[in-house]
Amino acid sequence: MIDPVTPSILMSVQSGIEVFAVIAFALSGLAAGLRVGMDFVGICFVAGVSAFGGGTLRDVLLDRRPFFWVEQDHLLWLVIILCLLASIFVRRSHAELTEKWIQVPDAIGLGLFAALGTQIALIEGASIIVAVLMGVISSTLGGVLRDILCNVVPKAFSDHQPYIALAVLGSVVLVGLDRLDVTPWISLVMAVAITTVTRLIVLALNVSIPAWRA
Repeated sequence: MIDPVTPSILMSVQSGIEVFAVIAFALSGLAAGLRVGMDFVGICFVAGVSAFGGGTLRDVLLDRRPFFWVEQDHLLWLVIILCLLASIFVRRSHAELTEKWIQVPDAIGLGLFAALGTQIALIEGASIIVAVLMGVISSTLGGVLRDILCNVVPKAFSDHQPYIALAVLGSVVLVGLDRLDVTPWISLVMAVAITTVTRLIVLALNVSIPAWRA
C-alpha cells in the first residue's frame, strides 16, 4: 500500500529542488554576465536563459504545458531580484569575479536539474533512455546557452573536465534507484548529492578527460 504522505513529500522536494536549481544557474549566469561587462538588462537575460533554458526544452520535448516557469511565475521575479541584489553587492564590494563564481553554482545546478529532469520524465511515462536524455538536457543546456551569450566556447565541450558525463551519471543513478523501488524523494536527493559532489571534486582536483588527438 502506497503511503499517501509520500506523493506530497515528493512534490515538496521537487519544488524545493527546482527553486534551488533555478537560483544556482541564475547565479552562474549573472556572474558570467558581470565578468564580460554586461548591463543590468543583459545580466538578467543571461541569468534567465541559464536558469530556464534546459528546463524549458525538457518541457517542450515532453509536451508539458504550461512550462514550469510559466506555471510558477514567482521564479521569474526571483531571478530578477537575485540579479539586482547580486549586482549591487558585487559592485559595492568590488569582489573579484573568478571562474569559481560560475563553476560552483553551476555544479550545484547540474546535480539538481539532472535528477529532477530525469524524474519528471519518468513520471511522464518516458522510457529509460529518454528520461536520462531529459536529465542531461535539463542540466546542461542552460550552461551552454550562458557561455554562448557571453561569447565563450561552451565549457561543457571545451575544458575537458567531466560535465555532461556527470549529468548522465546523476540521471542513471536516479533511474537505477527508481527501478530498485527506492522512495522517490530519497532517490531524488541521492542522485542530486552524487552528481553535485562529484562535480565539485572534479573542480577541486582539476580532473580532466584526455583530449581527442586526430
